[in-house]
Amino acid sequence: MKTLIKNGRVVDPASGLDGRYDILIENGRICDVRDHIQTTAQSVIEAENCIVMPGLIDLHVHLRDPGYTDKETIETGTRAAAAGGFTTICAMPNTKPVMDTPEKIRAFYERAVVSASVNVIQLGAITVGQNGTELADIAGMGRAGCHAVSEDGKSVMDGKLAEQAMKTAADNGIGVFAHCEDIRLVNGGVVNHDIAEKLGLPGIIDEAENVITARDIEIARRTGAHLHLCHCSTAGSVELIRKAKTEGVQVTAEVCPHHFTLSTEDIPGDDANYKMNPPLRTREDVAVLKEALSEGIIDTIATDHAPHTAAEKSRSMKDAPFGITGLETALGLAVTELTEPGFLTMMQLACRMSYAPARILGIEKGSLEIGKIADVVIFDPAFEYTVRSETMLSKGKNSPFIGRKLRGRVLYTLRAGEIIYQLR
Repeated sequence: MKTLIKNGRVVDPASGLDGRYDILIENGRICDVRDHIQTTAQSVIEAENCIVMPGLIDLHVHLRDPGYTDKETIETGTRAAAAGGFTTICAMPNTKPVMDTPEKIRAFYERAVVSASVNVIQLGAITVGQNGTELADIAGMGRAGCHAVSEDGKSVMDGKLAEQAMKTAADNGIGVFAHCEDIRLVNGGVVNHDIAEKLGLPGIIDEAENVITARDIEIARRTGAHLHLCHCSTAGSVELIRKAKTEGVQVTAEVCPHHFTLSTEDIPGDDANYKMNPPLRTREDVAVLKEALSEGIIDTIATDHAPHTAAEKSRSMKDAPFGITGLETALGLAVTELTEPGFLTMMQLACRMSYAPARILGIEKGSLEIGKIADVVIFDPAFEYTVRSETMLSKGKNSPFIGRKLRGRVLYTLRAGEIIYQLR
């Protein structure tokens, strides 16, 4: 089957293309990219005034499946991903049971083949049961296709065990995705320290993130592991990453849309839709994160999509779980907060949300070059819309962006040339 995408602004970091082109897709792959393609195709998509990019890749998603399917499932989470323009996502391993063996990784993929709308890479846990005391079979999970390991939701607090994990991961050519948080410094906190007293809630200091960021960078330096730092939120973390990159440490980093969009000044009160881990930081931190994205010190944008039930998020911030949804608002927030104000060009946006994540994972995606698999997102950067819970495809509606106006609406998402989402 042939699909022709016409008259769009093609933005592709892999080839350097940024201009008006047609794209012809056949048998699931890009077969031609030219100024004007004259051919007969079974499907024609008119992309006038739209951006055509490689399908977005999210390194940080909680599908909650298995074990927490009242919050999300493979099916609902990947449909939400497609609606957000994502064609590949990484599922975190803190499910029930924890994804800590090759057998569980393979079983997940067997189910994903049947029910996933997008490509899903299941990450493996670093320790057995994420209990922080015994290494999981990192090599075996790598062979089963996990690409990286993570203890997301917590840090491996035992430094010696963390070093063994990074050494094993390095020896087997897979990455370590680190949630940097010293739980001893969190001490039951739920919001950033600067807003804690005002809200009457326990606070979280920056050092809870910065201390483990520094430790893990030093371990990566010694072991040669590829360390990917999840959901960076402090100016201190940015400076540590900047220094590590200058010194040749193999470290990459991500920032979430809520951390480059919102600060503690935006928290309206005791509203659990503003409770996430790490917490919203100060306006000064937000400015540093945006600048780090612009400079490339922070490599990628990832959502940390963390759906919860309405009942859970109706509680006080002190008692509600951490996390917000993000798959369906990420691109709109990036366009509204980053490209429109000039922090990122469209080429940089495509790099941060597709090309760079593909390079971090070591997969042949994030490209619209001829011969590549046709994972594509088409969006209108001028399309203004209001985020509404009733139109979200995720089971989770726990978002602080409900009711917010954004620009940059996904019109089509294609996976291997097949339309998996179309705005109706």
